[in-house]
Amino acid sequence: MVDGYYPYLIRPDALDVWMDPEVRNRLSWYYEVMNGYKPAKYLICKRVGINEELDLESMGEEELWNLHTGMRDEFIDVFRCIKDGDIKLSDLETPKTSFLDIKIELVYRLISPCRLCEHRCEVDRLGGRRGFCGLDSVVRVGSAFTHLGEEAPLVPSGTIFFTGCSLKCVFCQNYDISRDPFNGVVVDARKLADIASSLYRRGVRNINYVGGNPDQNLHVIIESFRYMTDNVPLLWNSNMYMSKESLELLLDLIDIWLPDFKYGNNDCAFRYSRIDRYFDVVSRNHKKVYDYGSEIIIRHLVMPNHVECCTKKVLKWIADNIPRVLVNIMGQYRPEYMVVRDSERFRDIARRPTRDEMRAAFEYADRLGIVYKPVS
Repeated sequence: MVDGYYPYLIRPDALDVWMDPEVRNRLSWYYEVMNGYKPAKYLICKRVGINEELDLESMGEEELWNLHTGMRDEFIDVFRCIKDGDIKLSDLETPKTSFLDIKIELVYRLISPCRLCEHRCEVDRLGGRRGFCGLDSVVRVGSAFTHLGEEAPLVPSGTIFFTGCSLKCVFCQNYDISRDPFNGVVVDARKLADIASSLYRRGVRNINYVGGNPDQNLHVIIESFRYMTDNVPLLWNSNMYMSKESLELLLDLIDIWLPDFKYGNNDCAFRYSRIDRYFDVVSRNHKKVYDYGSEIIIRHLVMPNHVECCTKKVLKWIADNIPRVLVNIMGQYRPEYMVVRDSERFRDIARRPTRDEMRAAFEYADRLGIVYKPVS
């Protein structure tokens, strides 16, 4: 048993994985929070700030970002002290204006005009207009449940699936919620916090924000932390096409990252996901998260006929730039959605990857020294 969790009753590897020294080392903070030894980062954000009530709504966006930068410096100092065991969360008073308060104010500025992802469509989502993702400011949850199919260190995972997405993948397996913005139940920040707390009470190891894609729902997600008190790791399960500003807000809140890294070049990304500058944006964001010291399990989906142009290039970039991450090299690709409806147009990806293609991916990862076996 891992300190109170019994996932091995269904997934024995959920226990065995923690015997792997690389997993314990690379996910050490997540492990500490998961077992209640350390506080989740969002709880620390609530204890960092200034003992003065500020009128945040009257402040300009640049002024808010400057305040955010200053509070981040304090957050980093406090986080390091907590991580090293020098102080406890209970040693800190709750400030009148917290780091989380600043983030909540800023994220609502980012949706009107909207700059949550790198499409930067700049529509007034607060005013009811719908962006590239198909969403206005209303947030809908397609489903929320205890997920037993995620990577071994994450099981059981409290997954919350949001509607809408910034990518338009022709092979999307969740197209019912990524393409239909009205599929799901409307939630506000309090309701979302209740959903997360309900999942936590079921014994999940983390709260897993996914979709669709969670980035487009960032305003209500971050505000929901105001109403949460559970010491549970927060997990961000994203396509990583978020804007620099969105990433800045998330860095201090997320305990473990579960990002996708689909394509090794911009051409394939545009053909299959209608996305510009994919590799540039996603590699930038992965590097930012890694350099901040965050813990990461990257998912890479091996696609048929794309081992050379995508899989190997993604793995090589990871090995050269962010070598201490864990990587799930996934063989679960199957033709779905538009690939099935127009198989002639997408003939090159209208099948499952072969054993030879998967073997080539694994052998290349081995040569690069990538740690993938415990989570693949």
